[in-house]
This record gives sequence, C-alpha cells and structure tokens, in this order.
Amino acid sequence: MNRKKRAEIPAGAENPLNAAVAGRDRSTLAMVTEAIKHKQCMLAFQPVMQAQPPHGVAFYEALIRVMDETGRVIPARDFMPVVEDTELGRDLDAVALEIGLRTLVRNPDIRLSVNMSARSIGYQRWMRTLGRFLDKDPTLGERLILEITEGSAMMLPELVIDFMDRLQPKGICFALDDYGSSTFSFRHFRDFLFDATKIDGQFVRGVAGNRDNQALTRALVSVAREFDMLITAESVETVEDAEFLVSIGVDCLQGYLFGAPTVSPPWKDQGKERARA
Repeated sequence: MNRKKRAEIPAGAENPLNAAVAGRDRSTLAMVTEAIKHKQCMLAFQPVMQAQPPHGVAFYEALIRVMDETGRVIPARDFMPVVEDTELGRDLDAVALEIGLRTLVRNPDIRLSVNMSARSIGYQRWMRTLGRFLDKDPTLGERLILEITEGSAMMLPELVIDFMDRLQPKGICFALDDYGSSTFSFRHFRDFLFDATKIDGQFVRGVAGNRDNQALTRALVSVAREFDMLITAESVETVEDAEFLVSIGVDCLQGYLFGAPTVSPPWKDQGKERARA
C-alpha cells in the first residue's frame, strides 16, 4: 500500500510558522513605531465603580491605544505582548503617562490609573515626564494611580520597592494588577506595601456560578484586606457576579457591566457643552 510521504523541512530552512510569526511581529513593531513617531497614540478610559453607595465612579483606568495606517484604533492586547520587552514598550509607557497626566491637568475632578512596567522604572523619558508634571502641579500625584502587574513586580522586586518608597510620599498610589494570576508570594506584601490591588479577571468572570473561583476570590480578598489594600475586581460582566463580589468585601468593580473602554470619555462631552454655552 502506498503512503504519502510527509513533507519535511530541509535542514537550514526556516519553519513557515516561525517565519509567519516573525513577520507578524515585525509588522506590529513597525506599526507601533510609526504611531509613536506621528503621535497616533491615545488612551481609552474605563470606569471603576464604587461597590457601595453612592455607587459612583471611583476612578478611571487609562488604557493605551495606537492607530494603524488606516486610522483604526488598535487595543493593547494586539501589540503589547510584542513590544513589552523592547524599548518601544518603555516609550509606550511614557506616552501613556504623559497623556494621562495631561488628562488630569485638564480635568481636576477625576482620578486615573495608568499602567506601567517595572522595566520603565529608571527609563529617562518616563521619569522626566512624571517629574515635569509634578514640578508644575504637585497635587497631580494625589489623583494618579500606577498599576504594575504581579509578573512585572516580581521581575525587579527591589527596584519596585525603592520606586514606590520614593513616589508614595508625593501622593501617588500603587496598585498590584492581575492579582492572583502568578506566583506572587504573599510575603512580598510586607515589602511592597501596595495601596490597592486588582483581582485578575480569570477568577472574576462567571464567579457567581463557580465554587472554585468563589473560594479563590474569598482568599484573595482576605489577604488583601489584611494588608489594608483597596480591592478592585476586574472583568465584571454580570449582575450576579457583581453581587457576589460585593458580598465578599470587594471595594470597586470594573468591567463591561459598567462600561467598555472608550476614547470618548464623559468629560470630553462635558467640555464640548461648556464650549457651546
């Protein structure tokens, strides 16, 4: 019986799949480079709601976006994994910080959280941006939250601890993002002294009907409460999930149930109305 011989990749030839991935990554890097060069970066804002009355907006999370050559707004999940470990990732952190601080200057009634990588600590462009705005208005720090993921914090723990020690006296709050998603050791809570934490969405989505995730979120809330941290649950999508999270002591809720990230936040409409008045 004849069998079709499986095609083999000749020695030294490039794997087609690897070549496709490499080509996609090069395209992504080029897109982000052009977006930064031509100032085609922006922030999308998602509300983070108070779990208890009066149930208002506690703060907004600012999420970096870039525009491609056709003018489409590209979310971070489509480019950040490619650029995160490169200098472009540091430049994006600096761009996000600058746009976020400008937003705080123009809108004194809001509070923003901005994402950053531990790799950006000490990056001159990022530090200069923060210093320039705080020199002009030291009170901006009181409305700025910097979010650092568990994985990023654990990469450079000593650097992050020193960074937080220097900036917390300026009023800046620090939030541990993706809480529960990695092997973050609880003993590090003593060292880091985060002001807030955000429970990773993988434990939150569908939690009202998942006993395992209920147990895990209770444990995460209990530990965070012991260290006096403000607790936010992200990726809240249903009323049932929200009610469960409130019942176990979560302070703030974030997710599509309350609003998707948008590049046209409420204060832009308010500014247009004032301009017409």
